[in-house]
Amino acid sequence: MNTMTRIEQALEAALVANEGAGCPPKLAAAIRHAVFPGGARIRPQLCIAVAMANGDTDPALADAAASAIELIHCASLVHDDLPCFDDAPTRRGQPSVHKAYGERLAVLAGDALIVTAFQTLGAAGGRHPERMAHVLQTVARGVGTPLGIIAGQAWECEPRVALSDYQRAKTGALFAAATAAGAQASGGDGETWRALGDWLGEAYQVADDVRDALADPEQLGKPVGRDVALGRPSAAIQHGLVGAVEHFERLVQGAIDAIPDCKGAGMLRQIVRMEAERLVPKAWCANIEALAERAAVRAAERSAAPTQTA
Repeated sequence: MNTMTRIEQALEAALVANEGAGCPPKLAAAIRHAVFPGGARIRPQLCIAVAMANGDTDPALADAAASAIELIHCASLVHDDLPCFDDAPTRRGQPSVHKAYGERLAVLAGDALIVTAFQTLGAAGGRHPERMAHVLQTVARGVGTPLGIIAGQAWECEPRVALSDYQRAKTGALFAAATAAGAQASGGDGETWRALGDWLGEAYQVADDVRDALADPEQLGKPVGRDVALGRPSAAIQHGLVGAVEHFERLVQGAIDAIPDCKGAGMLRQIVRMEAERLVPKAWCANIEALAERAAVRAAERSAAPTQTA
């Protein structure tokens, strides 16, 4: 079974376990809308890849860790899209959950996904309960305060924030949890693998900042230009597009260098390189100035559109 099939089956099983008789149908539908179809599933891919690099000695726990992290990521997207934050109408090329099911159900769906993540972990610890305890703590650390994704979202509510603190919590926390939990699920040392997640998580956020500035919304499946519009910290704003791309490339190399020597090191390096190319294609880097000009034109057109239709 390939990794993506393994991840999709684990996610399906996690949702089915909580869709029994008595579950409100609209809530169940909103939860599924948030999870399927998925994005690149890079966090669970990393979790499974690290578990395999450590022998994959408890596949059920590794699958639970991977699906829990993805469910939490999906929950964060549902909440991030809400009117009180980004007010995004689309996500992954389809209406965001609050657009499809209403704001109340979107809040509840995001909450339910977080609870489902921890239920999934708890149900998978029978074979190695001592490992499950470490995985549970790692995942919780990536979600809550002081340094998890909830803290990352909260930094947007503060008058000032250091870009590195914001990125480390908003995006990096779940990447670090994915690599550490993957190792722990297979009896490995989570801290040995956390650096890979830290480097890649920051790279991912920098790439997201670049894509927010450059890409077309149809390419991303979500609105662009939100960092400027909402006044959020952004590597593209702080360093400029050229500087942000150079920073991204340094972070990717740091992630590759952080991979410990192990049987699956080559596969992990390939995953990092492929994801880097998907996020910030080399063709973009070679034409960064032209892309920036086109992005500026598109932004101006979007800003003028409401006036033209009034």
